[in-house]
Amino acid sequence: MARNSPQTDQSPFYRYSRYLKEKYGRSVYRISVDAGFTCPHRNSDGSGGCSFCDELGSRAAYQEEIVDGSRIVVRRGQPVDEERLELIRLQIERGREFLARRYSATAFILYFQAFTNTFAPVEELKKIYDFALQQARFRELIVSTRPDCVDEGVAGLLSSYQGPDFDVWTELGLQSAHDATLKRVRRGHTVRQFEQAYHLLRDAGLKITVHLIFGLPGESRGEIMETVDYTAALRPDAVKIHNINVAAGTLLEEEFLAGEYTVPSDTRHLEYVIEALRRLPPSTVIQRVTCDTDEARRSAPLSFMPKSRFYQELDMRMNALGARQGDLFGMQ
Repeated sequence: MARNSPQTDQSPFYRYSRYLKEKYGRSVYRISVDAGFTCPHRNSDGSGGCSFCDELGSRAAYQEEIVDGSRIVVRRGQPVDEERLELIRLQIERGREFLARRYSATAFILYFQAFTNTFAPVEELKKIYDFALQQARFRELIVSTRPDCVDEGVAGLLSSYQGPDFDVWTELGLQSAHDATLKRVRRGHTVRQFEQAYHLLRDAGLKITVHLIFGLPGESRGEIMETVDYTAALRPDAVKIHNINVAAGTLLEEEFLAGEYTVPSDTRHLEYVIEALRRLPPSTVIQRVTCDTDEARRSAPLSFMPKSRFYQELDMRMNALGARQGDLFGMQ
């Protein structure tokens, strides 16, 4: 795979789909699993947490579908018992069926997505990861987590799954490189904690995706690009960019309804993404540039262009400008 010169097709940035095809020679699809984790600053009744996060915690959309006349109901923070493991098995089975039916998928990545997937003792994490990996022949393991839930034990466990033909990725939520913003949105960690976790995972040889949210309360273009430049200097393997969505029932919705917060439009987010991609290293894989909060759960923005159109507009605008990912990297 030509990582030092990734911009070889018509797209002006390094798309995740291209990375996977370059690495595996075909399309590979993620099976998202909600393993029943919660987060360290959520209450036992599910309340609390980040001001923008609702009760589903970034759960994949297809996991909300009805199966055999009933929905999968995940109990959070419970012991690793047969019921919890069976729910994981069922999600993997359903995910494979869904992806095979919709995309004719035959190659899969195991993706622990919802909430904080390292928020448990290492022994429990090992039981969950081991069980899930046994359910299919996966090409990679992805674990999404928070900086304050990464320590040497977690890094060592994740590293133990790596092999010559098996990558392990950790998705690490930064969101903003400004402590004032992190405090306002109740992230529950600092930029310093993020940096410590990042280097711990890097030293363990793990691949890292950094999560960023554009348009958080109190942040304008200047603060957003400072976060992008901070991230770019770390040279992460990948980045996920999210536009801010105001989910119903969240603390952020209270701010929005009180008139204390304004949500950037899709055209403004497009401008942010273009500049961000130009500032990021050309070798960093871009795994996402928008998020997918269901309209039924979203209070704002009420209108946002569909993902496929957003990507088309992004390519078109960057090509019209003669812009490419990384063409401003290191120039700030």
